Amino acid sequence: MFAAGNNLISFVEEFAPRVRALPGDATGLQWGDLSREVPVLLLALDFSGEVLEEALLAGAPFIFTHHPFLYRPLHRLDLNNRHEALVVRALKEGVTLFSAHTDLDVAPRGVSHALGELLGLKNMQPLFPTGREELEKLVVFVPEGYEDKVRQAIAQAGAGWIGNYSHCTYQLLGTGTFLPREGSSPFLGTEGALEKVSEYRLETILFRRDREQVLEALFAAHPYEEVAYDLYPLSNEGQVWGLGRKGQLAEKVTLAELAGHCSKLLQPDFIKVLGDPEMKVEKVAVLGGSGSEYVENALQSGAQVFISGDIKFHDAQKAAYSGLALIDAGHDATERPVLPVLAGFLKERIKQSGFNTKVIISQKAGRLWRVPH
Repeated sequence: MFAAGNNLISFVEEFAPRVRALPGDATGLQWGDLSREVPVLLLALDFSGEVLEEALLAGAPFIFTHHPFLYRPLHRLDLNNRHEALVVRALKEGVTLFSAHTDLDVAPRGVSHALGELLGLKNMQPLFPTGREELEKLVVFVPEGYEDKVRQAIAQAGAGWIGNYSHCTYQLLGTGTFLPREGSSPFLGTEGALEKVSEYRLETILFRRDREQVLEALFAAHPYEEVAYDLYPLSNEGQVWGLGRKGQLAEKVTLAELAGHCSKLLQPDFIKVLGDPEMKVEKVAVLGGSGSEYVENALQSGAQVFISGDIKFHDAQKAAYSGLALIDAGHDATERPVLPVLAGFLKERIKQSGFNTKVIISQKAGRLWRVPH
């Protein structure tokens, strides 16, 4: 059985939640039929005539790209316009196009994180935070003997995560009191009589986005007719997401060595380096794609070198004046490392869900720039 387009989109959004995309971004469905089964999914940075041909030859009716092909709504379709004619051809061939742009940029394992991992960065954090997870504390009172059942239910619904640890709770035994009134149907006690029950105070943490499903699981697992619980907003900073990454290399290297490392791993069209080739660097900032407007963020982060693409002249000047080294490896070369990471995630989720959809990565990247010799 093959996954449908809607299944694939749900998996992509687990990896890169669309709600985290930057305002005004053209992320999501570009065109096509999401109800159709997909035997082969093709991943690419960009959509083009070459990529469409590749999809058709591979039997892939669904293409995922990082960059949207349509940044603005089309008000017409002119077949004499190559851009618009390609949309028409894709529709005729039954090929769906879906894009995850800035939502993939800011994802925890997204564009810049994949770049940093490939280059060996440790202790990575967002270079330019764009949002954070809101946290809440759930406190519920559970009769003795039911605490494990309730804990398991709310944990399976998403509560109790702290970093890489799940089922994180705290429990304290005490005494609860209640007096069932007329019309009640108590699990314990009798109508009109004050009841004293040995109960656990069970505390845990949850993401605000998971509140409804956690409460639904709580009510289903709890034995009481009326569940006594409290929800508290927390000031604790949850998971932070954003553009770029800052981190450290395992050991100091020269700028020239790091540039050579980038050239070997990223295989860019070209590479430009600003700074003393012999300077030792350890603190590194990276941003896959266009990083020119984030040079200041790299400076403020304490990085010794900033690796990105599309660095403009005046921003490079600012870096030079401030002592920040730059490695410009181009836009697409610094974004491409995310594709195998996303492919691996999707293959695993497709397998876990019992589907047989194949995931392939486009080989039609092509060199955009040529450096004459």
